[in-house]
Amino acid sequence: MADAAEESTHVSEPLDLVRLLLDEVVFVKLRGDRELKGRLHAYDSHCNLVLGEVEETIYVVDEEEESDEVKVRSAYVVGRRKLRWT
Repeated sequence: MADAAEESTHVSEPLDLVRLLLDEVVFVKLRGDRELKGRLHAYDSHCNLVLGEVEETIYVVDEEEESDEVKVRSAYVVGRRKLRWT
């Protein structure tokens, strides 16, 4: 019995870490100043994700050319939905 529990938490490859997060709430950072927060239902070897109860946040960023300063002007939260991200 202990061997089965040890085998299910053993990490030998990077995607094994993702397997441990199944049915947990995860954060996914996307290009274009977007983030997803949702429950991980499934994934594959190409890192396609199936998320449920997803909140998408879109940040509007102001970059000033004279300085290296980046300011987040506002953030929009898009409603909850089920999402298959590929």
